[in-house]
Amino acid sequence: MHRWFGRSAAIAGRGDAAGRRPLPGAALSAIVALAIASGCATVETPVAPTPPPEPDRHPVVTFPPVAAPASTGQLLAQNERYVIYVPTADDTLKSIARRFLGSDDLDWAIADFNRVNRALPGQPIVVPLQRGNTTGVFADGYQTVPILCYHRFGTVSGKMTLTPANFAAQLDYLARNDYRVIRLSDLVEFLEGKRSLPKRAVVITIDDGYVSAYHTAFPLLKRYGFPATVFVYSDFIGSRDALTWAQMQEMVASGLVDVQAHSKTHSNLTLRRSGESDERYRDRLDWEIRYPRQIVQQRLSVRVTHFAYPYGDTNEIVVQRLARADYKSAVTVNPGPNAFFSPAFALRRTMIFGDHDLEAFKAKLQVFREMDLR
Repeated sequence: MHRWFGRSAAIAGRGDAAGRRPLPGAALSAIVALAIASGCATVETPVAPTPPPEPDRHPVVTFPPVAAPASTGQLLAQNERYVIYVPTADDTLKSIARRFLGSDDLDWAIADFNRVNRALPGQPIVVPLQRGNTTGVFADGYQTVPILCYHRFGTVSGKMTLTPANFAAQLDYLARNDYRVIRLSDLVEFLEGKRSLPKRAVVITIDDGYVSAYHTAFPLLKRYGFPATVFVYSDFIGSRDALTWAQMQEMVASGLVDVQAHSKTHSNLTLRRSGESDERYRDRLDWEIRYPRQIVQQRLSVRVTHFAYPYGDTNEIVVQRLARADYKSAVTVNPGPNAFFSPAFALRRTMIFGDHDLEAFKAKLQVFREMDLR
């Protein structure tokens, strides 16, 4: 039933240099000339322009126009596809994205298009107004998205427990090396062909609902501005060493943490009880699947559409019951990243263990799979 693909041969650091190198000035000169010829509004002749990438890496969803702030940089040219803009010292990629694309979170589209990680004052930059490659497929391979899976955080590391220092080091590595932590819902929309993603996209998930997610992970996620999904099993909530409803409400209110379902009791849903009939098995599955969704939505005012299989195990009946309950995706703990063709109800996740060093963590960040067409 499920389609799997082999582990990516691409290494985590692929394209680091390319992510920082501006494109040739001749390329931007050409697009400026083309833009003006096709009816762009120009303000002045461009000064030492620099850039865009290859056409097949351009982004096909059009962003709405946004009113300019009172004090802005120089607008060189604009049409329905591109804006060519000269930033000021006060500009950042986020502020430029807010102005032209309507959201700070779309700064990655500008960064990927221009192959830069920041806006330079006086250096022309291209803002793509259409965003497209919703498959992540390129001439030399295709994009893959790792989903990282954490469990507990504590002062003493163990197989399933990370120290605060190790978790902070991992988040810092992602931030310093231009990885973009996206929401699980963004990945699902990518699988549905509805959105493109940053080239170095990563998803963070935390299972079970231990209170350390609030005391340790949450402050660090806020420090870096990284979103995460916390999967909770409802029978555990409020018990010793578990998250409380008040703590989860605070996390959700931050806009960074999404709380989703991990079953009711955390029992293995693929194992039948002794003498359990088909009907009773399906009824028990429905209770495990629907109850946590109902109570989490009621108590936290969130929409629960994603499910984490207890122990990562699933079968065809479990998938069918999830689909009937209007879930959109479910995650396993089968290691490896996800591509555009990954099945939404069997998403791979890579476990992050407390006894692994930073080099082992880097090796799990597989964001591209090369194709040898020779």
